[in-house]
Amino acid sequence: MKKVVLFSLCAAAFMASCNQTSQTNKDALQAQNDSLMLELSNRDAELDEIMGSFNEIQEGFREINEAENRVDLQGGAIESQSVSDKIKEDIRFISEKLKSNREQIAKLEKQLKNSSYQSAQLKKAIKNLTDELAAKQQQIETLQAELAAKNIRIAELDEAVVDLNKNVDELSAENEAKTKTVEAQDQALNTAWYVFGTKSELKDQKILEKGDVLKNQDFNKDYFTKIDIRVDKEIKLYSKRAELLTNHPSGSYELVKDDKGQLTLKITNPKEFWSVSRYLVIQVR
Repeated sequence: MKKVVLFSLCAAAFMASCNQTSQTNKDALQAQNDSLMLELSNRDAELDEIMGSFNEIQEGFREINEAENRVDLQGGAIESQSVSDKIKEDIRFISEKLKSNREQIAKLEKQLKNSSYQSAQLKKAIKNLTDELAAKQQQIETLQAELAAKNIRIAELDEAVVDLNKNVDELSAENEAKTKTVEAQDQALNTAWYVFGTKSELKDQKILEKGDVLKNQDFNKDYFTKIDIRVDKEIKLYSKRAELLTNHPSGSYELVKDDKGQLTLKITNPKEFWSVSRYLVIQVR
């Protein structure tokens, strides 16, 4: 009888433990689910905001196109005051919309920069919008010339042309700066320096000191020759004996003799050769 009671107590304790564990697991899963749903909700809201700005810009360009279609400078009846006023009204509308679209594109670029979405398609779409804004500049300049030919001057249109020119110039300058930065980084990543000389010459330039190479920072850097590792893969040493003092993987280069017995260093695997050091020191005799 005691065994039965003891077994019943153990069973009850086991079931309670299982129920508690099950509830703990359910709570953890619920918390995880709530966190996931919150993240999805935030991402949806973020994407909705980006797409809202994108749609506003597209609608702005559509309204600009409609206004441009209403501006008829070929009809010959532009002399009437009512027609002239209508053209001016449409031009002012175009000017305002262009300014609004320029601001919206800047806002959209900022939204995407700060967004967790780094979609290549969205970036491409923004570039297309910027290109369309630049195209409108050309159209506005043409319209301005046609109006001037009919003795119609609209201050808002002049301002729009100035603003668009400034915007396009800024974009061009920014793209040029980015291109130069990338080129500079690319050049830096593919730059190396080499020097060859006799033992005494290397010592004189503090490149070699007490049997160690480039151990101190006060060596003569001007004594080295700068090269592009993508292009310069052969170095004539003008000597019949040579030894590499800096570390470079043995299978990445070879020393080849010409018909006079003089050596040329041929780098067969530039990426591996320069992987240890971008400085190459060769002692010749």
